[in-house]
Amino acid sequence: MLALLRHRLRARGRLVVEGRPRIARNVLFDLAPGAQVRLGDGSRLAAGCRLHVGPGAVVDVGPGARLGERCVLVARERIDVGPRAVLGDEVVLVDFDHDIADVERPVRRQGLVTSPVRIGEDAHVDAAAGVLRGVTVGDRAHVGTRSVVTRDVAAGDDVAGVPARPLPARR
Repeated sequence: MLALLRHRLRARGRLVVEGRPRIARNVLFDLAPGAQVRLGDGSRLAAGCRLHVGPGAVVDVGPGARLGERCVLVARERIDVGPRAVLGDEVVLVDFDHDIADVERPVRRQGLVTSPVRIGEDAHVDAAAGVLRGVTVGDRAHVGTRSVVTRDVAAGDDVAGVPARPLPARR
């Protein structure tokens, strides 16, 4: 509880807490001016989680959601983690990418392209998986270990691989 109070004071109103979330040691909130992080009741952030939120961006962690150890959420627009969703250890969610439209200009001078990332209610993203910009992982969906999700995952689907593809139906 003391750690939560300390984080809220440092965030200067950019960390909004509903109910009683739990924040472990060594959690980093890197919040730009105008950024906002919302933590729902009963949500848990394990040790070493990092949330890097750019100006005007929003990260919303739903009630009962759990982020495993060393998860990284990087937002320039919006990331939503649904109620009771589970992110395994070292999961990475990123809602932006470099614009590479002009082949004559260096990438660092071309700006960024953003699209929100959404993890649905009761979804599971296993350890060391990455979810890239613009992807929605549907409710009750499952993403396998070390997968890279580049396309939407339908509700209730199982996906795995690089890039993540649907797994055959279980009997």
